[in-house]
Amino acid sequence: MPESTPDQFSALKAEFRHHLETFYAGLQLASPYESVEKAIRTLITMIHGLPLEEQTRIMVDHDLRWRQFRLAFEASGLAKKHRGIIAGLARNRSALSLPAEYDHFLSLFRAE
Repeated sequence: MPESTPDQFSALKAEFRHHLETFYAGLQLASPYESVEKAIRTLITMIHGLPLEEQTRIMVDHDLRWRQFRLAFEASGLAKKHRGIIAGLARNRSALSLPAEYDHFLSLFRAE
C-alpha cells in the first residue's frame, strides 16, 4: 500500500479549505479565520493518526473525505461559531445555494 505523501496532505488541506470557504460564502457569512485554520490543523492531525491503509482510502474516496471533513469541522469547534445564524439558515435549506454535500456541515447546526 503506498504511503501518504506531503503532497497528498497539501491537496487534502486545500480541498478542505476550499469547502470551508464555499460553505461560508454560500451562507453569506465571513468565515471565522482562526477557527478555519484550527479545523484544517485538526483534520491533518486526525488523518495522520490513522493507519496508512485508512489514510490511503480517505485520499481516494470522496465520501470518506467528507466524513473526515465533518469530524474535523465538529472537533475544531467550527460548529459552535455563528451557531444561531447558521441554524436559522439551515432551517430553510432550499434557500441556500450550497451543493448537497455541504449538508455534512449543516446537519451539525440542525441537531440539538
